[in-house]
Amino acid sequence: MIMKAKEFAGIIPPVLTAFTQQGEIYEKGIREIVSYVLPHVDGLYPVGTYGCGPMMTVPERKRALEIVLDEVNGKVPVVAHVGAADTVTTVELAKHAKKAGASGVGAICPYYSPHLPEDCLFAHYASLIDAVGEEQFPVFLYNNPHYSQNPVTPGLLARLAAYGLRGCKDSSFDFVNFLLYQNAVSAYSDFNLIIGTEAIFLGAFEAGATGCVCGMGNIYPELMAKMLDQFRKGDKAGAMQSQRLILSLRQITKRWPTVAVMHSILRMRGVDAGHPRRPYADIDEASQKIVRSELGKLGLI
Repeated sequence: MIMKAKEFAGIIPPVLTAFTQQGEIYEKGIREIVSYVLPHVDGLYPVGTYGCGPMMTVPERKRALEIVLDEVNGKVPVVAHVGAADTVTTVELAKHAKKAGASGVGAICPYYSPHLPEDCLFAHYASLIDAVGEEQFPVFLYNNPHYSQNPVTPGLLARLAAYGLRGCKDSSFDFVNFLLYQNAVSAYSDFNLIIGTEAIFLGAFEAGATGCVCGMGNIYPELMAKMLDQFRKGDKAGAMQSQRLILSLRQITKRWPTVAVMHSILRMRGVDAGHPRRPYADIDEASQKIVRSELGKLGLI
């Protein structure tokens, strides 16, 4: 699907990747997860943090993306996460994503090389933009300082926007940072700044966010779609009620490794979601009972 950066908007799950118990890509599971979320969402962001992208080999990442794109079949835009620990691999994955039919790419800062000089980060993204970036195939920066240990300053974001970066997924969980990012790219009307968490959804959308890459969209995409609809209709009380419910849901999923809990919840909801990638492990039976009980208290199962 061809799109411009601003068209990557609305509810965008960072879709999970399903694996077998032996750790191999589980195509049926990936297709079931995608099919499950598609009726409720506006885009997908696969092979990222929730999709265990950094835990996969390069061929596995390519294959997982190809399965997602085939199952989506052009129904919504797919921006592939291609971030890696090095520039060469990032560019290789981006070229593959473009050829495979993705709508754009996003990349976390190089990880395992903490506190890189700003010029190194600029050169990394400039190489990515040079390789694949164009108006109808935008490059997004994925700001996740917790995992990359390379935070992107507003000044660097402005430099990259001037160079050709056309979007940013901000997963800093820092609302002030989000506002500073807005100021930094305000000269570029086609720049798309989206929020990378449902935790501050309402505040970010009130401030002008266009989309949300939301982990909870993997397991309850209909709740995320409902909150967006309430926000757009001006139902502030309803939207706030939904925001609080989603925060309660997050508290359940954060008691264990979130990706593992989500695979379990999807199975509870009738989705053959396979298993998480090792070193993640399925949560045990006692934990599953707690999850089911807590979801029941919220009226979610």
